[in-house]
Amino acid sequence: MKTKAIRLYGKKDLRMEEFELPQIKDNEILAKVVSDSLCMSSYKASTQATDHKRVPNNIAENPIIIGHEFAGELVEVGAKWAHKFKAGDKFSIQPALYYENGPVGILSAPGYSYKHIGGDATYVIIPNEVMEKECLLAYTGEGYYPASLAEPLSCVIGAMHANYHTTPGSYVHKMDIIDGGKMAVLAGVGPMGLAAINYVLRRDDRKPSLLVVTDVDQTRLDRAATFYSVEFAASRGIDLRYVNTAAMSNPVEELKGISGGAGFDDVFVFAPVKPVVEQGDAILAFDGCLNFFAGPSDPNFSATFNFYNVHYAYTHLVGTSGGNTDDMVEALNMMSKDLDPAGLVTHIGGLDAVIEATNHLPEIPGGKKLIYTHIEMPLTPISDFAKLGESNDVYKKLAEICNGNLGLWSVEAETFLLANADKL
Repeated sequence: MKTKAIRLYGKKDLRMEEFELPQIKDNEILAKVVSDSLCMSSYKASTQATDHKRVPNNIAENPIIIGHEFAGELVEVGAKWAHKFKAGDKFSIQPALYYENGPVGILSAPGYSYKHIGGDATYVIIPNEVMEKECLLAYTGEGYYPASLAEPLSCVIGAMHANYHTTPGSYVHKMDIIDGGKMAVLAGVGPMGLAAINYVLRRDDRKPSLLVVTDVDQTRLDRAATFYSVEFAASRGIDLRYVNTAAMSNPVEELKGISGGAGFDDVFVFAPVKPVVEQGDAILAFDGCLNFFAGPSDPNFSATFNFYNVHYAYTHLVGTSGGNTDDMVEALNMMSKDLDPAGLVTHIGGLDAVIEATNHLPEIPGGKKLIYTHIEMPLTPISDFAKLGESNDVYKKLAEICNGNLGLWSVEAETFLLANADKL
């Protein structure tokens, strides 16, 4: 089976190549990738190459396939796994294997570490350890893009579960956000912030009574409010506020004022920006937990933390990087019901768009860049479909479908694109 894939050879040395995959072993699975959403982590892998903790040292001779937020369908199942999977099953992958005795170390991950598996490819071989770790996950919902976006959603699910609070007089930590508490999501209308808002609003087991989402870009705040409305939040028992801190003379005091003066029980920081981290620390309530979600590229990144409050107000800090398999299962279950992650997606493209997009990801505005690996299509903002539709009927129809869905991507749009991409 031939595959076409984007492979990493060195720092920003990504190449689109076609090559033959070996015959699968009895403990492997051959799969067709349909969609992959580009992640800032792939940009970091490309820019850092062998300096990245998940990337092997020998990629110049044995390049790896990038992309880890992917979905597709199984093509051929090795005998060892035939009792559990079958050809035609739709799947998603939990990429963070943490496979202690794996072929490339304890941080092995599809999309960073493997020669024959990654999301930016047409076909891949899923290695035995993915199944052994129960990281090959069935997806029974419609379409493919929701399963691609299950991985980023699992990251914010994991972040919520990783927050903790103390029990006075004991050393027992209560995991997760405070049910009925006050939550702030800072720099919260980028792709991952939107995923967090979506999850918080649709979660049934626990939710905050107050959710404050901040940013310094009013256009992005307004876009978020269109998709995840204050009215819908109210119907779920949540007082949702979108706040532009650039318009505040004293953001810390004004944010604390919104909380009623006491501060926030759970604060999530979605940008690796020193003033934002310090703002998050300053608005913590007694026993408040700050989750530093945004992974910095600078290994020396630091910010000031108020240790007086650590001692006397029991404030504390956690950091999360990715979700675990349980978080992925939770994400896929929510996708299979009523959680649509389309609000994260702002651009659509084909495999030919991956190299340029990945190496310049921080410079491209908007949210998630969704790639369909079996088509050729320049990375295109959904907002440009109507203009392009003046001279191309495929873009015209895509614009009509998206405009009928608040300007969002959808399973209908995906299905139409996959059936008509040859006419682009």
